[in-house]
Amino acid sequence: MTDTSDKLDYSKTLFLPKTDFPMRAGLPQKEPELVARWQEMQLYKKLRAEAAGRPRFVLHDGPPYANGNIHIGHALNKILKDMITRSFQMRGYDSNYVPGWDCHGLPIEWKIEEQYRAKGKNKDEVPVNEFRRECRDFAQHWIEVQTEEFKRLGIEGDFEQPYTTMNFHAEARIAGELLKFAMSDQLYRGSKPVMWSVVERTALAEAEVEYHDYESDTVWVKFPVTEGPADLHGAFVVIWTTTPWTIPGNRAVSFSPRIAYGLYEVTAAENDFGPRAGEKLIFADALAEESFAKAKLEYKRLRAVSADELASITLAHPLAGWPTSLLWGGRGAERSDGDAGGGSGADVPPPLTPPHKGEGGGDPAPYAFDVPLIAGEHVTDDAGTGFVHTAPGHGREDFDAWMDAGKDLRARGIDTAIPFTVDDAGFFTRDAPGLGPDREGGAARVIDDNGKKGDANKAVIEALIEKDMLFARGRLKHSYPHSWRSKKPVIFRNTPQWFVHMDKDLGDATTLRSRALNAIDASRFVPAAGQTRLRSMIEERPDWVLSRQRAWGVPICVFAAEDGTVLKDEAVNARILEAFENEGADAWFADGARERFLGARAGEPWTMVTDILDVWFDSGSTHTFTLEDRPDLKWPADVYLEGSDQHRGWFHSSLLESCGTRGRAPYDTVITHGFTMAEDGRKMSKSLGNQVFPQDVMAKSGADILRLWVSTTDYWEDQRLGKNVIQTNVDAYRKLRNTIRWMLGTLAHDDGAEVAQADMPELERLMLHRLAELDGLVRTGYDNFDFKRIARALVDFMVVDLSAFYFDIRKDALYCDAPSSVRRKAAIVVVRRLFDAVVKWLAPMLPFTMEEAWLERHKDAVSVHLEQFSDIPADWRDDALAAKWRKIRQVRRVVTGALELERARKTIGSSLEAAPVVHVADAELLAALDGVDVAEIAITSGAELVAGAAPDGAFGLEEVDGVGVVFARAAGTKCARSWRFTDDVGSDPDFPDVSARDAAALRELQAAGRL
Repeated sequence: MTDTSDKLDYSKTLFLPKTDFPMRAGLPQKEPELVARWQEMQLYKKLRAEAAGRPRFVLHDGPPYANGNIHIGHALNKILKDMITRSFQMRGYDSNYVPGWDCHGLPIEWKIEEQYRAKGKNKDEVPVNEFRRECRDFAQHWIEVQTEEFKRLGIEGDFEQPYTTMNFHAEARIAGELLKFAMSDQLYRGSKPVMWSVVERTALAEAEVEYHDYESDTVWVKFPVTEGPADLHGAFVVIWTTTPWTIPGNRAVSFSPRIAYGLYEVTAAENDFGPRAGEKLIFADALAEESFAKAKLEYKRLRAVSADELASITLAHPLAGWPTSLLWGGRGAERSDGDAGGGSGADVPPPLTPPHKGEGGGDPAPYAFDVPLIAGEHVTDDAGTGFVHTAPGHGREDFDAWMDAGKDLRARGIDTAIPFTVDDAGFFTRDAPGLGPDREGGAARVIDDNGKKGDANKAVIEALIEKDMLFARGRLKHSYPHSWRSKKPVIFRNTPQWFVHMDKDLGDATTLRSRALNAIDASRFVPAAGQTRLRSMIEERPDWVLSRQRAWGVPICVFAAEDGTVLKDEAVNARILEAFENEGADAWFADGARERFLGARAGEPWTMVTDILDVWFDSGSTHTFTLEDRPDLKWPADVYLEGSDQHRGWFHSSLLESCGTRGRAPYDTVITHGFTMAEDGRKMSKSLGNQVFPQDVMAKSGADILRLWVSTTDYWEDQRLGKNVIQTNVDAYRKLRNTIRWMLGTLAHDDGAEVAQADMPELERLMLHRLAELDGLVRTGYDNFDFKRIARALVDFMVVDLSAFYFDIRKDALYCDAPSSVRRKAAIVVVRRLFDAVVKWLAPMLPFTMEEAWLERHKDAVSVHLEQFSDIPADWRDDALAAKWRKIRQVRRVVTGALELERARKTIGSSLEAAPVVHVADAELLAALDGVDVAEIAITSGAELVAGAAPDGAFGLEEVDGVGVVFARAAGTKCARSWRFTDDVGSDPDFPDVSARDAAALRELQAAGRL
């Protein structure tokens, strides 16, 4: 046979990887192409058709507001949802994702008002339905923008038919849910203090506020004792408050029977106002010293004051008889039954006549009413004075304490009506004599239209000084509620609102609260701490405030009598719902709506309620017109997933709405994620310049980089994101991509041949075992929504087990072995199975990259996302084999460590130049190496295994006891094809410069006509 070695380019005889899958991903360019491909091929519809008849798995989308571009929180949220739905879809379920949007309420209305203000336009001069149309158009625009942004993130769902709360059918269903509460007597009109935004002119729910530092005026105020033990007459009970403007609304002072109180006497005073020597004051003993120091007073304790004594005391209001101008011919202060529009030029009542309380005739003097001392559970001696100023119109705890004491107070002849001292614009009303519209210069104001402090505190403090009822004053920086939209402080204000009872018996010995608590106990929470958090909120929450004084939303579509009684008429309700279904909620605000809906009852004295529903009621009702009404979904949902703030938001309102109308939660599992912080742990903010925008990351690095970050982060807690974190994920992605690329290149030589597991070398069977191990981990991880565990396991597997171990060892066989080699064929089969399994497992996390890889491998495939996870046989698992190879890999680590040292010393350039001597003293390790080709696993040209302790100077690792390596150069000649040093190079005369193994491979290739 003729020597052909001088004619051959050996590199062309090797089975080197061949692929068009690029090393450089180019995700910013490639991903939009794939999005366009999925849309053109209608992937969503194909997914639904493929999944027809399977069990349904439904994640119900919590609706974002349609009022701006998406931010990093949206990206985190939607990627998590997409990973869940894709993973269940690829595991035998019909996992249909229907995106939704919250379209009503203040977030959108506020944007339109901002546009109006910029144009000098007055909202009140625009017909309400014209204004609502502008809100609708605004929301629709941002739905379209966000849709494209979500698609760019790789989110797959029914974007052609999403749900929106402003859809006519949705508005009709929301209204129908409200009417269910009304017809079951759960809805009522009440007057309670609610958080009120003066800037936005509406009540706010707890979920609509955030807390920021705020500097408040603080005052210590004296309340004169008018009834009680004789030696307390002429003494004062002292309260402390951070809201001086609420003093006109004071109706009681609360104390605690658990606190020790004492009577104190001032012995010396240094201040310009306040107590003088001889005055007697009652304080909690634990707070007396601090309070007297604040007022720069010297004092002595006279005696203890018992709880029974306190309960018998009646006080006078600190502003009783003020201002005197109202007693002697000044402007009147007749009682208001509601908002008086302070400072707005309301009618001025006639002046009062001189008589006041106790003198008979005429109207009472200003603030001339008894102020009782009442016991309150909320009173502590942690700060203040041990007494709590109680203004039931301005605080929830104040309101509860006042209502709890109501029966006893009425028995004592005390009027328990709650005044409306502040109107919707923050002005004092006539219920605050001398401070409202009767004040010289107009009503004082708590907060102005820009959210700035008004002059109310100053006016009240000056009045207290004038009455000699100010003990001390100061300032305090503390956490205070602000509207999360306007970012301006809110106030607590007593207003007529519509509520849902939390504790009313629903006719089956349950209440809304008890139903909700039972539903929480029956639901799964991930992480588990979410259950405790939501439960504590439900346990403590007051009645649900549904009404908002706005224009854009679903109206509280009921008719009420003057006393708040709701009309219950199924025919009226039917007309309302039919109109909403056909025309939307605008029908409520159309001309002639009252007559249209009431029909024959239009002549009865029913008032049409014009408040709109809290937007949380809208989103809390989404389960009705999505899960219940769409035939491609189901009720209840398997999963609700949102940020941890939604324990007081969407999770909360959905729970209450569903429990009130259906008796159970609309979900089986609640998953929460944390918030994304800047890299240094601070909150992202425009002012700090530390924001990360998903659009920027996608434009520079690609959506799959964001998705890898989401997959590998502990999303249950707050996460961090910034330049360095992104780069870390870019580096990890590059390693994953290169591993996949190598598999694709290797599989270019796959002829489809199979090798039975029993005929495979141990190394291949080990890799099949690892696949079986990972299959359980991946499926359990997806079931538990523990993506970090999956991602990190797969990254480690691909980088450590595959690239740095299995592929590294098998490159020689895959590149150089003959086509008939069982070892090479087995390796090809294993790489095939590795590729299929890993790419499918990663597809929910990295949909763009895995789609690109799948289509590169399977040219006729439609999409990897139409595939199911690989079916991994249980008998691939071989724990004994794995235990053996863990020992082998320990020895390998020592050998490769020794070789790295020699490479660093420039002794060798390649590990194939070495033939190390491996000394193994550990009997278990030595037994594991029996029959193993150490040179093969160490990627050397030779290796000698010696039983026993290593000589002095041998290389070793502390963590691998009993193994030492002595370096030795490989003997023999370097093969021109495989670069291994062997003694049989030239043994085949036709191929004199290659080893016998390589010559045999060349001969096979030659016989097949492939040379």
